[in-house]
Amino acid sequence: MKRVGVIGLGDMGIGIADNLLKNGFQVCGFDLSTERLEAFEKLGGKPAKDATEVARESDTVFVMVLNGNQVEQVVFGSDGLIHELNGGDTVVVTATITPTEVRSLVSRLTEKGVEIIDTPVSGGKSGADGGTLKLMAAAKKDVLEDNRAVLDAVSAQIFHVGEEIGQGQTVKAALQALMGTCFAAVFEALVLGSSAGVPGKTLYEVFSASAAWSPLFENCGKLVLDRKFKGTGSHIGTMHKDMGITMQMSRETGAAMFATASSYELFQAAKSMFPDDDNWAIVKFLEQICGAKTEW
Repeated sequence: MKRVGVIGLGDMGIGIADNLLKNGFQVCGFDLSTERLEAFEKLGGKPAKDATEVARESDTVFVMVLNGNQVEQVVFGSDGLIHELNGGDTVVVTATITPTEVRSLVSRLTEKGVEIIDTPVSGGKSGADGGTLKLMAAAKKDVLEDNRAVLDAVSAQIFHVGEEIGQGQTVKAALQALMGTCFAAVFEALVLGSSAGVPGKTLYEVFSASAAWSPLFENCGKLVLDRKFKGTGSHIGTMHKDMGITMQMSRETGAAMFATASSYELFQAAKSMFPDDDNWAIVKFLEQICGAKTEW
């Protein structure tokens, strides 16, 4: 059985590590937070002092950090994975970064015979905790199959989106355009009804019975109407960062993103006012404009 490493033990990484442990894998992990390392050790994992130590103890390493700069540092920094990775080892980039950033890792890893799987995830904290993430995996078929058991331990579905590294991040960027725009539409629709005096319960029931219903609406609508704006595992800063990647890719490809661009600006405005809140805090921003309160 493969030895597995996890770099980044935040809300997503700790769930990934926990499910690997539950599936019988030996797991070594690292995070800059002492508190996170202690929580990981209580789950049964082996904490490391840096990424280099994780590489020494692992055959496959998940990298679940915030952005491309952090991925670069984790893999190629002075205490990075590269110093102890061996031929045949695999780096699994589950962080959401730009296609260009993940492609920049390939040649330097290949020089050491190290494989890479470009596989951002969908499912949020609940998916990470429950081992039900959806993986958008770009990798050579044999590399994917060699790591199938490891990936199955943390996911409900693995979509092999191509063999070219960068395609995983490209699919995720497109997905986040859809997610962010849908979120914005839900927030605006609920606030519109509330501003005219319609109870949130009525709006929720009607929307749920219409063709606009979706699991996204069901979850999002309940959180908004319950006014749960923090601690839900969907931080506004993360979504704002992801949609920024989407907009960057649109500029590079020339794709027009009218609705996504407006949604991105909405996330940016709300993030500046509620930087510690989750996505649903956008409702508070919209409420301030019209003086409404959106609740059951």
